[in-house]
Amino acid sequence: MFTVTLRPNLTRELVVAQAHAMVIEGGLDAVSLRGVAARLGVTAPALYAYVDDKVDLLRGVAELEFDRLVSTFEAIVAESAIERIRMQALAYVQQALTDPALFQVMFLFRPDFVAQSEVDELPAASRAFAAGAVAIEAAIADGSLRAGDPFVISLALWAAAHGTASVLLAGINLGEESEQQVIDAVIDNLLIGLSAAQPWSNPPPSP
Repeated sequence: MFTVTLRPNLTRELVVAQAHAMVIEGGLDAVSLRGVAARLGVTAPALYAYVDDKVDLLRGVAELEFDRLVSTFEAIVAESAIERIRMQALAYVQQALTDPALFQVMFLFRPDFVAQSEVDELPAASRAFAAGAVAIEAAIADGSLRAGDPFVISLALWAAAHGTASVLLAGINLGEESEQQVIDAVIDNLLIGLSAAQPWSNPPPSP
């Protein structure tokens, strides 16, 4: 009796999903078109109908992760805009700490407002930044954050969350409790500093 092994019907989604799994299992350096093809039981040239090259393959992985971040942001239930901002920042850091290699892949690409011609733009990165900015605009509108440029404030909060994640991923090994204390200290103190009760140290120019 013969056993027949059926090859999967290839799609871009399936090819990217295999690369995504390889990043989780072995890190960024583990991903190759040849390796993905071997997992799918096809030859590497067969993948070129679905991805242009390794960069395009990793672009697909990054898109999945940014879309996951946006979905997390949208699922947050908060009592206020400020609390939503805080929970989004926590979610950002948590996603980075949970899947460091995938976090690394996300930032092989750039959102549309970053002017680095040598780095590919990724619309999914822009969508994630915009999704995070919605709560900031709401907090400015309701008076809980100081009036200012929502884009600048969004950048400040992104820098805080991204920097915190990057430092904790540098191998300091603080332990879970101390890590959370660092995360809370950075996010909470930044939000306190941006609150409407605090004056600007350098007032923004008048419109």
